[in-house]
Amino acid sequence: MATRERSATDSVVEARARYVAAGVATPPFVVARAEGARVEDVDGRTYIDFAGGLGCQNTGHGLPSAVAAIHDQVDRYLHQCFMVGVYEPYVDVCRRLAELSPCRGAEQKSLLLNSGAEAVENAVKIARVATGRPAVVVFDRAFHGRTLLAMTMTSKVVPYKRGFGPFAPEVYRAPAPYPYRDVSTDDAIDGLEALLKSDVDPQAVACVVLEPVQGEGGLIPMPRDFPPRLRELCDRHGILYVDDEVQSGVARTGPVWAIEHYGVEPDLLVSGKSLGGGLPLAAVTGRSEVVDAVAPGGLGGTFGGNPVACAAAVAVLDEVVTESFQRRARELGERIREALDGIASRVGAVGEVRGLGPMLALELVEDRETKAPASSLAGATVAAARERGLLVLSCGLYGNVIRILVPLVIGDEDLERGLELLEESLVAASASA
Repeated sequence: MATRERSATDSVVEARARYVAAGVATPPFVVARAEGARVEDVDGRTYIDFAGGLGCQNTGHGLPSAVAAIHDQVDRYLHQCFMVGVYEPYVDVCRRLAELSPCRGAEQKSLLLNSGAEAVENAVKIARVATGRPAVVVFDRAFHGRTLLAMTMTSKVVPYKRGFGPFAPEVYRAPAPYPYRDVSTDDAIDGLEALLKSDVDPQAVACVVLEPVQGEGGLIPMPRDFPPRLRELCDRHGILYVDDEVQSGVARTGPVWAIEHYGVEPDLLVSGKSLGGGLPLAAVTGRSEVVDAVAPGGLGGTFGGNPVACAAAVAVLDEVVTESFQRRARELGERIREALDGIASRVGAVGEVRGLGPMLALELVEDRETKAPASSLAGATVAAARERGLLVLSCGLYGNVIRILVPLVIGDEDLERGLELLEESLVAASASA
């Protein structure tokens, strides 16, 4: 039997196994180049990207205006540290975030950071100082990051929390709506009210933190009436509402911020992922009297708001507000939803199609009556898709949800082919299950 010729992928994967921590989970796929909604591996194979670097490429790989801004900034300086010297790219991003903020208040300010987890933790710090209260309320299936406080706030043991305790104190968890699994807005609000009776005094709660679309938790959009009712409850008890849009923001659902679908004004907004156009950048934005409650020196970080990432972010924010980009995002949402509904009509393992705008997913089940999660089928579908030239991700508490985070610049031909490959992969995985 002839032996398979050793590939460039083989060499890198072997080196990865030798030198990279095993706790960093990776597929046998090695990137060489990427542009728009396509990724090429080191062996020259091209893939259609429905993963977007885990939601970091809403404007596509290598947005031309962001790349040009990066090149221009690289020639000026790479790093200063905003606490050593003020630089304009940092101020420009904060100005743009203020102009686009959905938060309460006429005057908005921002803090720039490296990652979504860091931004979440700083939002909690700000809320605690602004209210003088210690407690934080989060929700079932939430994902807020992997650092200590953010990991505590996250609602999934494996792989995010097992063995990493003890966890941060004063974090309380309430039910979140999940209509497909019979948790309504009424159920969630009743559960939150019960929490505030049984486990934590509402007068001790600094903030509630909610993703308008729970990403890692299963790509579950909040029902239309939940954020308004949560806002009312927060107002009643003097609790700040923190809107976590690390994954759902920067036009992922169509509008710049997903909370715009709900007509609710949060007190603080957390952004990240696609904000930097592929470079590490995150932010906390909110009305000035809340953000400025923290004394000078209480917030910051050496690399937070790196000038190169900030230059890219200005270009990204300018792009996502254009009429052409917004129109394409709306069109993609309609077309992908229609295609997924078609897949669901033909493949019995699809229990539900859900999402908001072009942020969409399929929940896979063993049986539509019992709704038992089909976790292994989701994993097999992701692997089968990669073999066919499609990059897609799974998510959910049981890992049984296929989520689609396609770059919003994808062309029609790649979109249609990617959706065909997704169905082919799902059918093939189902047949071999």
